[in-house]
Amino acid sequence: MNKFLVTGGAGYVGGVVAQRLLAAGHRVTVLDNLSTGFREGVPEGAEFIEGDIRDAAKWLDHSYGAVLHFAAFSQVGESVTHPEKYWENNVGGTMALLSAMRAARVRTLVFSSTAATYGEPARTPVAETDPTAPTNPYGATKLAVDHMIGGEAAAHGLAAVSLRYFNVAGAAGRQGERHDPESHLIPLVLDVALGRRASVAVYGDDYPTPDGTCVRDYIHVADLAEAHLLALDAARPGEHLICNLGNGSGFSVREVIDTVRRVTGRPVPETAAPRRAGDPAVLVASAAVARDRLGWAPRRPALAAIVSDAWEFAQGRFA
Repeated sequence: MNKFLVTGGAGYVGGVVAQRLLAAGHRVTVLDNLSTGFREGVPEGAEFIEGDIRDAAKWLDHSYGAVLHFAAFSQVGESVTHPEKYWENNVGGTMALLSAMRAARVRTLVFSSTAATYGEPARTPVAETDPTAPTNPYGATKLAVDHMIGGEAAAHGLAAVSLRYFNVAGAAGRQGERHDPESHLIPLVLDVALGRRASVAVYGDDYPTPDGTCVRDYIHVADLAEAHLLALDAARPGEHLICNLGNGSGFSVREVIDTVRRVTGRPVPETAAPRRAGDPAVLVASAAVARDRLGWAPRRPALAAIVSDAWEFAQGRFA
């Protein structure tokens, strides 16, 4: 049994990972300022500290075996209008966390990174060796943190793994997507099925894809959580390992909408909208590194399974 600090563990992905760590018999402390997380999202059995990652030195000591870091702002649009908020929290907060870890002699880190570090990739599936060229401050801050972690590993022997997520979806237990504002496709379409929105906008139907709509790689949040536990075992002192996490295949916007119709049995009206600037036609991950280095593969790759779990969560939330 180990003791882990989960920053941002009251949020969507962090909460599911904390849940999974507890189920594996570990002790978990969740550190979250609840700016985007929810107190009820902290899994039962975890110690909870309401606080900011900039103050991690107040609580972090050598009794912790590792830190799993999810405490970041992640709204792309907001990062464009308020970039200072993202640089201060995502980069400044992580710098303070790394300093606290160094002082406490906690030498293992698993970091929640993102496919937004790649920007608009020239090819698909996207590999970790492909160029990084983020197109918004959110992606830029996550890439800056990846560089920061790499330097920490080289200079101070940190054992670190960055996991670059593509599109996380689904639900596990009490944890599902509930962003404010919501910008992710599956919960938006489910809102239409629930009658909370009149229709779902389809941004462009003339892309060079089988049905003309954008194709994205969706991964079940429970599969994502499993990768974090495997990353703890794979972390090596002095190495910063970067792994993409995705199914390795994609689903189009129209496939997502049609799957929601089948799973819910409800109508989902669509509204045609112009293409959005910067939306690549296809964005799919190569997860070969995660498979080879972590021994990871998604167990719930079917879109219907992902949507079904998300639908169950959404119904319970708005019942």
